Amino acid sequence: MKKTILVIDDSPFVVNQIKEITAHTEYEVIGHAKTGEAGIEIFKELHPDIITLDIIMPGIDGMETAKEILNLDADANILMLSSLCDNGTLEEVKSIGLKYLLPKPIEAGLLLATFELLTKR
Repeated sequence: MKKTILVIDDSPFVVNQIKEITAHTEYEVIGHAKTGEAGIEIFKELHPDIITLDIIMPGIDGMETAKEILNLDADANILMLSSLCDNGTLEEVKSIGLKYLLPKPIEAGLLLATFELLTKR
């Protein structure tokens, strides 16, 4: 059975890129949302194995979205994706309990390796 992914990102390009990267793998994108609010609702409905989450989005940002999802499920596997991968952003990601922040543009091998790490814990 494939591991399921929810993509929360306001960029259709990123959603399509993740779908393409995972097309012939053990992972499958089962939902996507353009806002944090919509992503939280889809998370409640679908309970995906992995959530990829952009930091800068309309409405509540990725950090607040991650906090809300972790309040619903402390074991949620969240991977932050952002073009803002400086030390300050990394520290903020760590401070809310997340382990992984990957840079955009997305590198396929790194994304799949991180999915593997997320689902092994």
